[in-house]
Amino acid sequence: MGFKPSSLALLCSIAISGTVYAEPQKIDDTIVVIGRQAETPLDIAANVTVIDAAEIEQSGVTSLTELLRGRSGIQVSDSNTGPTLAMRGFSGTQAANNTLILLDGRRLNNMDIAAASLSAIPLSQIERVEILSGSAGVLYGDQAVGGVINIVTKAPQATGGNMALAAGSFNTAEGRGDVAGSISDNWRYYLSGAYNRGDNYRDHNANHTGSLLGRLQYSTDERQFFVEGSYYDNKRENPGALTEEQLHSNPRQASIYQPDDYLHEMTDAWRAQLQQKLDTHWQMVADLNYSDSQVSSVNYGSRGQNSRSLLEFNPKFLANYATNVGNLKWVLGADLHRGEADYDLTSTNRSNTQTMTSAYAQATVPLTSTLEYVVGGRYAKVKDELRDADVYADGTVLDEHAHALELGVNYRPTTSQRFYLRADQNFRFAKVDEQAYTSPGVNGLKPQTGDSIEAGWDWQASTQQLGVKLYRLKLEDEIVYDMSAAKPVGGLFDGANVNADKSRRYGADVSWAWQPFSVWQLGAEYHYVDAEFTAGANDGKQLSWVAKHAGRAYTSIDMTSHWQLYLEAQYLGKRYMEGDDANDGAQIDSYWLGNLALNYRRNAWLASLRIDNLFDKDYVSSGYYSSWGNGYYVGDGRNVKASISYHF
Repeated sequence: MGFKPSSLALLCSIAISGTVYAEPQKIDDTIVVIGRQAETPLDIAANVTVIDAAEIEQSGVTSLTELLRGRSGIQVSDSNTGPTLAMRGFSGTQAANNTLILLDGRRLNNMDIAAASLSAIPLSQIERVEILSGSAGVLYGDQAVGGVINIVTKAPQATGGNMALAAGSFNTAEGRGDVAGSISDNWRYYLSGAYNRGDNYRDHNANHTGSLLGRLQYSTDERQFFVEGSYYDNKRENPGALTEEQLHSNPRQASIYQPDDYLHEMTDAWRAQLQQKLDTHWQMVADLNYSDSQVSSVNYGSRGQNSRSLLEFNPKFLANYATNVGNLKWVLGADLHRGEADYDLTSTNRSNTQTMTSAYAQATVPLTSTLEYVVGGRYAKVKDELRDADVYADGTVLDEHAHALELGVNYRPTTSQRFYLRADQNFRFAKVDEQAYTSPGVNGLKPQTGDSIEAGWDWQASTQQLGVKLYRLKLEDEIVYDMSAAKPVGGLFDGANVNADKSRRYGADVSWAWQPFSVWQLGAEYHYVDAEFTAGANDGKQLSWVAKHAGRAYTSIDMTSHWQLYLEAQYLGKRYMEGDDANDGAQIDSYWLGNLALNYRRNAWLASLRIDNLFDKDYVSSGYYSSWGNGYYVGDGRNVKASISYHF
C-alpha cells in the first residue's frame, strides 16, 4: 500500500532520523495524531494528508507557508505581514477563524482575529505536517470548520544535532541549529534555535525573526512526560496596500500613507504533557498549555499595544479493545480554555476575557474486518466578558453554546483500497474583538454553525496512488466583516462584524501520484470549490476571494546518487476581491507559479538551492474591495535561496 520515497529522499530522511529525530515514517504506514489518537491515514474516515520528513527534504522549501501552498486545496493569502491558510472555500480574513492550526495538538489560533504566527515555526523543527481537509467539530470543536492542520515537531529520540546556514534574495540570511541527547536511560532533552532577517520583496517590509525552543522529556513503558518552553520574536515593517495604479506601475513600492508602519510580536509559550497507561485498554493524555503575546504596532501612523494570553487544559482518555472483527476505540475528552486580550490603540480602549469549556466523545466501532463506523458528539459553552470604552463602557457578559455530531463509515475491501462516507457538524464562536465591533443594537453575535457531508475513495498500489473526494459544506450565521454594515458606536467608517446570510460550498479534490522508477516520482492534485450565498441580498453570488479552481503538479528526480531535482507548478484561479460579496467588481486574474529545488547530499552534508516563483510572475496575494478604491498586496517575485546544513 503506497510507494516509497525516492532513494535520495529516503537517504535524507534516514540521515536526519539517525542523528536526532524519530525513526523515519514509511509512506504506506505513516502514524498520525490528527484523530487525537495514533492512526494510519486510510483508517480514519476523513480526508487526511501527511507531508513527511522525506517530502519536506526533497521539496527544498524554506518556509512552512511554501510547503503548504497549494497542498490539499490550501489557498494562501498574505498582506505582506504574515500568511493565512484557507481550506474549503473561505476568504483570507475568514481563514484565520475557520482553519484550525495546531502545533503538536496545541492550538495556535488566537482568541482574537489575528492569524496564527506560522513564521514562529522554523522548518528545521518540523517532522511532518498532518492535514485534515473538512470540518472536525467533534474532535476539535471551535474553528475546525474548513480543516485542521497539525504541525508535528521533532522529538528527542536519539543523540545528535543539526546546523544550517542560508542566504538568498532580498538580503535574506538565516541560521538555525538543534541538538538532542540523553541525560539518563529515561530522561532526554532537545534544544532548537533559529534566526532570520531579510528585506523581503516590497519596500519597507524588512523582518527580524527569532525563535528558541527547549524540551525535557521522561519516558518509560508505562508513562511519558515532557515540559517544553518556547520564545518567538518577530518584527516586520508593514508596507501597506497599493492602489491599482501603483500595483501596475511598481508592485514593490510601499504605500505613501504608511511610511512608518510595523508590527512587532513577542510570544512565550509553555507546555506540559503527561501520558499514562491505566490498564491494558485505557490510557490518559493530559496537556497543560500557556501562551502570552505582546504586540506593538504602528498603523497609519498611530501607535498601539495589544496583549493576549491563553491558558488551556486538555485531558483525554483513549481506549482500544480487541474484538474478533477489529479494534473498538474510544476517545473521551474535555477542552478548557481561558483567554484574555487587552487593546490600547489610538481609536480603541478594550479589555476582553473569554472562557470556553467543552466535552466530547467519539467511538470507532468495527462491524466486520473491513467495515467500521464512527460516531461522536461535542458540547461547548463560551462566556465573553467585554469592556470597550465606546461600545460597552460599563461592560457586558455574553453567553453562547453550540454542539456538533458526527457519523462516518470507513470501508476497506482490500489493503489497497478504501471508501468513506462522513457527516460532521461544525461551529465557531465569535472572537472577542469581533464581539466588540458590531453595529448599533447588536448585543453579541450568534455562533456560526454548519454541517458537512463528504465521500471519498483512495487507491494505493506499489507504484501509484489515486484519491477522489466530494463534499458539501453549508453554513448559517457565518461570522464575517461586512463593509456595508452600519458602523459601531465610536466607529470611524462604515463596516462591522455581522452574522451573514446562509452560504454553501460544493467541492471536489482529486490527487494522483506515480513512481515509475525508484529514482523518479511525479504527481498532481486538483481542487474545485463552488462557494456562494444561498439567501439574502447576495443570493446566488460567489463568495469573495475564493478561487473555483486550484491545483499543483510536481516531479522529483534522483539524477545521481548525490543529486536530486524537484520541480513544481502551482495554479490558482480567478476570484473576486475580498469583500466584494455582490460581485460588482472585476475578478483578480488567475496565475501559475513555478518552483525549483536542487539538492546535493554527501555523507552528513546537505546543500540545497530553492527558487520560488521561478518565472518572476506578478500576482496579487491579498486584496480588499472598496467602492472608493481597492487595496492590493502583492506576492513575492522570484526568490532564490541557498542553504547548507550538517548533521552530527
